Amino acid sequence: MKAIGVHNFGGPEALQVLDLPEPQAGPGEVRIRVHAAAVNPTDVMLRTGGHAVRMPDRQPPFVLGMDAAGVIDQVGPETDDRLAIGQRVVAMVLFTGPHGGAYAEQVVVPAASVVPAPEGAGFPAASTLLMNAMTARLALDALSVPHGGTVAVTGAAGAVGGYAVELAKADGLTVIADAAQRDTELVRGFGADHVVERGTDVATRIRALAPEGVPGFVDGSMQTARILHAIADGGTLAEFRGWSGPAERGIRVRPVMVPDGITDTPGLDTLRRQAEDGTLTLRVAEVLPAAEAVKAHRMLEAGGLRGRLVLDFS
Repeated sequence: MKAIGVHNFGGPEALQVLDLPEPQAGPGEVRIRVHAAAVNPTDVMLRTGGHAVRMPDRQPPFVLGMDAAGVIDQVGPETDDRLAIGQRVVAMVLFTGPHGGAYAEQVVVPAASVVPAPEGAGFPAASTLLMNAMTARLALDALSVPHGGTVAVTGAAGAVGGYAVELAKADGLTVIADAAQRDTELVRGFGADHVVERGTDVATRIRALAPEGVPGFVDGSMQTARILHAIADGGTLAEFRGWSGPAERGIRVRPVMVPDGITDTPGLDTLRRQAEDGTLTLRVAEVLPAAEAVKAHRMLEAGGLRGRLVLDFS
């Protein structure tokens, strides 16, 4: 089986095409013949060693990728009849786990991490859904802003930020989002009620629209302490890279870890249905052959992408 991974942590050039044994589905697991794997920033963290602390007993090579779309080709024992061989599915993959990640021709995952692929979506688009949308869902859940309340979102043109805007609107929230000038209409299209110019003083711009501050803030651009000024006293900030403060004025910082939702089958399936009904917008920046993973990682690190890069394993 061909896969993409690293023997040694490093830059994009550390990625290699690997020849690995064909995996077998165990109890409660399914095997997916992968057709598409999305390329996410967390993959870069694995490649550079940022996740090494989460797998102290694992030995290389390490296969990257947390988002897969493909077809089930093996169902393990003790697996319910919700999933079947030949079914088009999407899966969130724990690449720090014993089976490795989604950059592979075949991947074995817990059945709980697998849901049907969104109807009408091709494999590349489908592969961009689960990890980023679940991250946004967990962030909004951590904020607990009631219907009719207001949240702010930075990085709103990005994958997680865009999903956060769309999910917040579906939750009945007012959304203040940031965007560069070229992305203003894109972010408005996600449903943002107010769009402010992105930058280091975005908190001041948000405060101008919400003089008492917003009760909830999704920090998709990882500005951490710089955006605390925009949050109301006693409000909540959702963070994605483990920053937990110090905060001020009673503000709570909630680090969001997407593995917390990796086996939330009902939650994953809700996201699938929201992609089907148009609540969530699937965005693909470019599809590249799996063998061009080095190029994909260089493109991701260069920035400026709108939507996710996808590796084609068909």
